[in-house]
Amino acid sequence: MTAVTVFLADLGITSGVSLIVVAYLRRPLKAILADLCGTAERAKFWSAFSNVNLVLVSLIFVMLYRPEVGQDTTAVFEMGTQLKWALVGLVVWVVTLGIVISSFIPRSRPAAPPKVST
Repeated sequence: MTAVTVFLADLGITSGVSLIVVAYLRRPLKAILADLCGTAERAKFWSAFSNVNLVLVSLIFVMLYRPEVGQDTTAVFEMGTQLKWALVGLVVWVVTLGIVISSFIPRSRPAAPPKVST
């Protein structure tokens, strides 16, 4: 395999994994955003924004590493290294998204039990 083939294969695998994560998070993310945003239109925008970023951030991270396939290296290890960076980017964005969303979730304390007068 040439370095270009490895690079393009990793881009394809990264895109696939990112789309699987987007599909997995779609419903819960939309539900939380609908609750936080107040309207379906706002939730739809922020959901689309988050989904696009899930894909793009992982692709940016995968493009940071340039595989070098030669006699001293093998394509499999180069692909593994490049995919590692794609997964790091994906995890960074999912954690960031979780932190941002959780910061907007109101923290309510349980109601104090009523005082009983005797």
